Amino acid sequence: MKRISRSSVLRRVATAIAVSAVIGASLAACSGGTAASGGSSSDIEAALKEGGTITYWSWTPSAEAQVAAFEKQYPKVKVKLVNAGTNTTEYTKLQNAIKAGSGAPDVAQVEYYAIPQFALGKALVDLKQYGFDKLKSDYTPGPWGSVNVGGELVGLPQDSGPMAMFYNKTVFDKYGIAVPKTWDEYVDAATKLHAADPTKYITSDSGDSGFTTSMIWQAGGRPFQVDGTKVSINLQDDGTKKWTGTWNKLVEKKLLSSVPGWSDDWFKALGNGSIATLVTGAWMPGVLESSVKDGSGQWRVAPVPTYDGTPANAENGGGGQVVLKQSKNPALAAGFLKWLNNSPESIKVFLQSGGFPSTTKDLEASDFLASAPDYFGGQKINEVLVDGAKNVSTGWQYLPFQVYANSIYGDTVGQAYSNNSDLNTGLQAWQKSLVDYGNQQGFTVTGK
Repeated sequence: MKRISRSSVLRRVATAIAVSAVIGASLAACSGGTAASGGSSSDIEAALKEGGTITYWSWTPSAEAQVAAFEKQYPKVKVKLVNAGTNTTEYTKLQNAIKAGSGAPDVAQVEYYAIPQFALGKALVDLKQYGFDKLKSDYTPGPWGSVNVGGELVGLPQDSGPMAMFYNKTVFDKYGIAVPKTWDEYVDAATKLHAADPTKYITSDSGDSGFTTSMIWQAGGRPFQVDGTKVSINLQDDGTKKWTGTWNKLVEKKLLSSVPGWSDDWFKALGNGSIATLVTGAWMPGVLESSVKDGSGQWRVAPVPTYDGTPANAENGGGGQVVLKQSKNPALAAGFLKWLNNSPESIKVFLQSGGFPSTTKDLEASDFLASAPDYFGGQKINEVLVDGAKNVSTGWQYLPFQVYANSIYGDTVGQAYSNNSDLNTGLQAWQKSLVDYGNQQGFTVTGK
């Protein structure tokens, strides 16, 4: 069994405590939230013309340049950019401000998996009042679905992460491995590669909650169903078991590298060919180019394998921005948000920083599709990634306490990875913990 360090345990406990406070505040807000006043598209135009000051919380690399470009276009508007920390750090501060009734920004960056908990707390402005629902065709289905929660449009998508398979062509060629098109072929490739060289693995996976949910999504699973505070969890539905039926073959036969993702050893393994593929989001090229320089010219991109040859995909990562109901000028905040995630000027800046857009127009742009990085051997990688975005299946939901769910994943499903045992057992343990937790927090949660 893999040992878990004391510091790791303490981090998990701290995260769980912080998120428990977040959930409690969310449910309290359900009965006591302050509704933002109604508005319209003309209100946005008037607000931008009049000007004012708003605060924007973000950690994205492009945020500073985007704010500068916005203020140049709208000189009467001042945007105070604040980096309040990434993901859980920002979310805890954000929920504390919501609970206190003051201190929240006008606009905040929130990842897709965390949006439901703030939407549930009625802390976000429904952007339909400004006509933003008419922008649906501007975005790919996965990200658009992620900002629509409980019948409200609570944000606009910024980036997206349709999955693809990144593979080391040099390794594949050396061992005579064909690029797998199905998951059965992927398992066969894993077996062949490791048999030929025991230091080589098809991929690394020591247990990652985001990867697991994306893989279940891609397999057709819909384990989380949410209707307000009513939640059902079924981590043994057909899609989930379809994924575990494949992935168990890799876990139980020790065909996966146990090198933790995003560690120094992981980057080294990607560079020296010890890890031959990555199944992850379309934002990965920039990471490889900047952090795995030894792999330059060796990596390529292929569609994510399927189960039966029918194209199917899911999102992995990504997020958007929301307007908080605490905003004293929601029309101005909404105007900034629309410019940020829907204007050509802003998206150009975003793309220059290596972002993968969620807007269909930019995904279909000829110069974007024609990009052929030397790192990927001159392959037009965006053609593959954009096709993947078109094949993302709809209907996926995250839990309204997904931040907490992710924090305890290692104690349940993670143990199956450590023991090279059945993932279904780990998923069942995760489900039980989530059902118990949700009910303790005031949700009505049932497990199937």
